[in-house]
This record gives sequence, C-alpha cells and structure tokens, in this order.
Amino acid sequence: MSPETLPSWPEVAPDLIAIAAGRAPAETVITGGRVVLVHTREVPPWQIAIAKGRFAYVGPDASHCIGPETAVIDVGGRHVIPGLCDAHMHVESGMLTPAEFAAAVIPHGTTTMFTDPHEIANVLGLPGVRLMHDEARGLPCSMFVQMPSCAPSAPGLETTGHEITPEDVAEAMSWPGIVGLGEMMNFPGVAAGDPKMLAEMAATAAAGKTIGGHYASPDLGPVFHAYAAGGPADDHEGTCEADAVARVRQGMRSMMRLGSAWYDVETQITAVTERGLDPRNFLLCTDDCHSGTLVSDGHMNRVLRHAIACGCDPLVALQMCTINTATHFGLERELGAIAPGRRADLIVTSDLTALPIERVMALGQWVAEDGRLTVPCPHIGWPDTARQTVHMARDLIASDFDIPAPEGATEVTARVIGVVENQAPTKALTRHLPVREGRVATDEHPDTCQIALVERHRATGGVTNAFVSGFGYDRPMAMASTVAHDSHHMIVVGTCRDHMAMAANRLRTVGGGVTLFADGTEQALVELPIAGLMSDRPAAEVAAKAEALGRAMAAAGCTLNNAYMQHSLLALVVIPELRISDLGLVDVTTFELTDVIETP
Repeated sequence: MSPETLPSWPEVAPDLIAIAAGRAPAETVITGGRVVLVHTREVPPWQIAIAKGRFAYVGPDASHCIGPETAVIDVGGRHVIPGLCDAHMHVESGMLTPAEFAAAVIPHGTTTMFTDPHEIANVLGLPGVRLMHDEARGLPCSMFVQMPSCAPSAPGLETTGHEITPEDVAEAMSWPGIVGLGEMMNFPGVAAGDPKMLAEMAATAAAGKTIGGHYASPDLGPVFHAYAAGGPADDHEGTCEADAVARVRQGMRSMMRLGSAWYDVETQITAVTERGLDPRNFLLCTDDCHSGTLVSDGHMNRVLRHAIACGCDPLVALQMCTINTATHFGLERELGAIAPGRRADLIVTSDLTALPIERVMALGQWVAEDGRLTVPCPHIGWPDTARQTVHMARDLIASDFDIPAPEGATEVTARVIGVVENQAPTKALTRHLPVREGRVATDEHPDTCQIALVERHRATGGVTNAFVSGFGYDRPMAMASTVAHDSHHMIVVGTCRDHMAMAANRLRTVGGGVTLFADGTEQALVELPIAGLMSDRPAAEVAAKAEALGRAMAAAGCTLNNAYMQHSLLALVVIPELRISDLGLVDVTTFELTDVIETP
C-alpha cells in the first residue's frame, strides 16, 4: 500500500462501517494492547480492527470483526500508539532520496512526514519538486510535500539555479501529494507586502492548504506582527520560550525542532511544562537530520524521547507529533490518531518513555519489526538532468581564494561569520587580521579560516571569499560541499588556499557531494550525485561515509557537534546574523550586502 494506491475514506466507508458493525470481517485485528487515544490522553485496554489501509473499529472488544481469514495479532500487553509525524523537514538534508529516507525512518516509527523540498527547487526548479513528489507518492508511508515558496530565499542577495514563481505555486497546488506552501523564508518581503510573496500565499489559501512559516529574527515587534498578519500558519525558527509564546499568541503553531545540529526543544517546551500554555498549538519536528543521525540515533522517536526528558508528559509530547500535526495540516480526519477512518499507522512499544520501536504499521501493513524494514521503498528513475548539476567553467587554483588587502595595509579589520554550536543563527564577529604579500591572512587567529562560495549552477566562474570562525581547524585543510542552503552553490571552508582548490575541483569531478582534504590528500568523500544534494544509495552506506567525514573533520581540529550541518548553512541568507552568497557577504540583520574588510 502507498498513498498512490490507498483508497480515500469515502471510497471505503461502506466497508469500514460493515466491519465496525460486525457484518464483515476485518483484515487485521490487534488485541492484548493498551491503546493510546491522543484525542483524550487515555490509555484503555482496547482492540483495533483494520481493513483497506484504515482503522475500522477501535474499542473494548473487536471479536465481532474477526472472520476466518482475519489476522489476529496479540501484542502481549504492550502499548499501541499512533505512527509519528514530522511536522517540518527537508528530505535532502538527510543526503538521501525520498525512498532511501523513508527506508531509514520507518523502522524508527515515523509514518508521516511533511517535507519541503526547497533544496532541490533551488537547483532544478519545479521539475525537481515534481520528482520528489512522485517518488514520495509511491512509498509505503505518508510523505506529504509542501511546494517550496522561496527560491531564491532572499531576492537580490543570492542567485539560485532556478526561481520559483507564483505560477509554479499555483500549478503545484493541484498535485495530489501537495499539502501546502513550504516555509516562507522571505519574512522581510512578507512584512513589506511584497506582491510575489503575497501571490504565492494567496494561491495556497485559494487551494485551502497550509502556509508554512519561517521567521528567523529575534525582533518580536511590528515586523513580526506584520509577518503573522501575512498568513504563515506556523514557525520552526524559535530558539527560546519567548519565541514560542509569541507565535502561539498570534494563532501560529510553534514547531519545536530537534535535528542533527539544532537543539531548540528544551528552551521552548517550558512554555507548556512551566507556563502551562495549551499544548495543542505546539508541534515537534526535526528540520533536519542527516543520515548518520537517522541510522545511529533515530528520527521522530528521538525527538519524542527528548521532549519527555525535558519534562513533558509523555502523552502530551506524543500529541505534539501525532494529532497536533495532523490537525495543523487539515488532516485530523485522515491521520495522527488511532481512530475509525484514519490511515492505519501505529507503533507497538513496551514503554511510553523509553519508546522502543518494536513493530510499525503504515497504511494498514506491517512495515518494520525490531528496527528492520520489512517492505520495499520503491525508487523512481532519476534522470540525467538531475544527476549532472555541478557546472564550473574550469578547475580552480589557489589564487581564486585570495582576499586582497587595501594597498599598503599591514593589518585589516575583517567581518567574520561566527558559527554558534547547535543553533542555526550565526554571529557577526570582527577580527584584526594580518596582511601577508598583499593578501589577508588568518595565521595569527587559528580559530578563523577562510570561506568561499563557488558558483556551480551556470558556470560563471564566480568565487566569493570571506572569513568564518568557530570550526577550530588547526592544520592545512579544506572542506567543500555542494549542499549549501538554500542556493546550493558550493561552500568551501579551509585554512589553506591550495587545499580549497583541491576540494572544489574534486566535487566538480564527482558531480557533487562533500569532501575534505588535509595535509595534501583526500580524507573523506560523500558522493551526492542527485542535484549535488542526495544519494540513492542506502542510508547505512551514506551514513558510514558521513561518519568518516565527521572523523576527518575532528582529526583536522574541529570540535563542534555535527559541524557539517553548520557548514551547510553558511550560505543561508535568511537567518541572522552574517552569511555568504554568490553576490558577497550578507548582513542578515539589515538584509544588505556588506564588505568583508571594514573601511578604516
């Protein structure tokens, strides 16, 4: 069963009614369990009857639903909970295609995902979004797609491979798996009444679908209120309790994230656990998890356990990644609960706090047992146009990464991007850097190294150079990645210009991915041939290469948690304070380009 083949509720309502009434047998009946009812936070010893991929009966005794061929499953006193929903994520950030991502997370109990493929939209435009949508529709779980809203994310401050238009949004709203508009990152544009942004939101509203939000600013004054008035229904960029409170007070849902590198649940969930606010408007999400996290630590089960560890009642936390999420996207009658008519998504677990994922059902079929996937996750055929996306006019050389100093200067004051561990925002720092042979150097500041953005969509030959601090690299090295949210050019960070050229040229050769060179040789490589963002290899294989990359980063002196995720966000010009783009260094507090070298 897949979303493509799942019959709608009206189509099977006569069958479900007949089963619930005892006039027809169910396909499967689950007995011996304690069923978590997320509508009421009750856990009665009930039974469940399933047919046609949906729940038919949920109540004290399903014996009247059992026929000669009904599969009766006794779960031996375990809890039966709804399948988990991720309210906001980007498949591409897992370095995996939708099929391989689903194969990785289904054994962890994630049966529903709301994904915004704006990464591939920046590279391939609407055709890339359609490829993601089509693969999602054939999976043995529910992967809903939000139509990306902002490519580019900040018009005038970056150049993407393709641009998303209001016409694209209107077209996508007719596709069967599109559930709404992806995160509206251009919050200054919304607050200023930008006609293009308003047209995209209007097309979504006209289709009766949800408008995703992204307000990445600490300013909760008039600009925030103007953004809320524009229509976004949620936000996942909060980092503290005040952010969460402000959003729900405006009628938005607060999406609290725990990803591979973003730890924003603990600082916001106190709005519920300590202030006592209504938990119905709080959701849990990942935004985002890379393959290593998925294989080693889990997905939404990891987020749920973390919320409970932060003091949230387990049943309330469970609501935040089941019924609350379904309700937010207008799908309460379709999923997010063990209740009649809903998609038959459930988890069997022996403990509501430790949450071992023992069996998983999605769309009425058993899909995983004891951490092992038991069904296939079909791929589509990814065309060559999606695989040949690293366009560079030539190989680069060390001098492409020169940062010239003003004539006659022996020292300069430079603006430096400051990485903040476990958070998406950066800091706008300054450093006094020496000049060597007419070039700005970093040798007197070992925690400051160079960063470059290499244009890779149109083979313009453009290279933007700046400085970054926080990685801790302490030897000749460079790391390059064609994952560079959101424009997805190529980001190169290094302490040595020769190594920066080696790393960039390597990715040109392999067609995209992440590589690290140190001491003159390649130390790690993760090939990402699809749009320079994803691999269609299994998650465990990609994760092994990603873990080798992490070890290589550590060997080069990096001490940050999940530093690759920080690397990949350094071009995200909609999150303060300082970022890099193909047009230059961007001050995201003012949304203006700024000079790398301060004028004396």
